[in-house]
Amino acid sequence: MKKLIVAALIALPLAFSARAQWIVYDPTMNIEQILDEAESIAKYVTMIDNQVQQINTLTSQLSEFKNYESLFGNPSQVVLSMVAPLNADLQSLEPNLNLENLVANANGNIALNFNDSGIYATVGTSFQTPRGQTVQRPASQYEPFSAIINTASNYVAVADNAAQRRAAIKDQIAQTTQQLQNATTDAEVQKLHGVLTSLNSDLASTDDEVNQAASAAMVQDIQNRNDQQKQIQALTEQQNAEFEESVSNYSAKFQLLNAPTVFPTP
Repeated sequence: MKKLIVAALIALPLAFSARAQWIVYDPTMNIEQILDEAESIAKYVTMIDNQVQQINTLTSQLSEFKNYESLFGNPSQVVLSMVAPLNADLQSLEPNLNLENLVANANGNIALNFNDSGIYATVGTSFQTPRGQTVQRPASQYEPFSAIINTASNYVAVADNAAQRRAAIKDQIAQTTQQLQNATTDAEVQKLHGVLTSLNSDLASTDDEVNQAASAAMVQDIQNRNDQQKQIQALTEQQNAEFEESVSNYSAKFQLLNAPTVFPTP
């Protein structure tokens, strides 16, 4: 209301000066016009005041947003150097071979010539009898041993690969932990936590690969032991049958005497 009165007092002299040369026929109408103009000016002043308040509010909100960004950061601007090697390791092929491929590559000749860099004695593909006769060993019968050799070699290769990768991953974990300590924004902290979780999962996966390779070797060894027992049982049954048959043939050919032997009297 005070603004309305002030606006009316300001507009009143202006209106009189602007209409001094006019002939006033109806003073009441002139006063009403002056009051209408004063009211319009007051509304305009109020509108300007509202706009100023809106501008101040937006300025305050912008300031708060900049303060928020300075505290929490912009995730799109946070670039982590260890993400690329982590992604490459996760997308790389596992060195572990499955048991089916290891068994399929079994070769008896490999088992006959295998000595693991001199640790074991080489069996050889043939041998000589005391009389000097050379006898070739049946390579197909040594394929189960080759399967064990393949699974053991696969385990060693996977374990070596895992050891190298574990060293690299642990180094990346150390770098990530250091960056996490030096992080200044929440966005950087959140991203580093995500990378740290992924690195720990990748580290655990190397153990799983080694365990899988060890399991393959154990399973093949169990299969070999089972086959060995099967062959022993089969051979025992065959020997028993052959023995019974031999005894039966001997009994048929050499009959025992049922009557007492009578010698001629002189």
